[in-house]
Amino acid sequence: MKIVIPINPITKKNSQQIVYNKAVNRSFIIPSKQFREYELNCGLYLMYAKKGIDHPVNIKCVYYMKTKRKVDLVNLQEATLDVLVKYGVIKDDNSNIVVSMDGSRVDYDKDNPRTEIWIEDL
Repeated sequence: MKIVIPINPITKKNSQQIVYNKAVNRSFIIPSKQFREYELNCGLYLMYAKKGIDHPVNIKCVYYMKTKRKVDLVNLQEATLDVLVKYGVIKDDNSNIVVSMDGSRVDYDKDNPRTEIWIEDL
């Protein structure tokens, strides 16, 4: 299965926010507003994807970035897996389901930033 998300890829860990909940007297770290918007927009492109994958798969992600700025591939992969779980494409991102992420890489495409995701049964 191939999924294309035509949005500039964003990592989850950059610009996280610390919020304080008075009711439970604790601080929490939440994703940035930018990531929350990205996650919401990804949902539009995952609407028609197959749902509920719960068997071993390889997930290959090719990230086409808008700029040549350095970016952490692992953080991009983590964000992608969280989005796939949130929208039910995969049941969980544990190692029993996402067995490998072979072939993932970061590329540059100024005019067409996007994430191309291939999910292959193992």
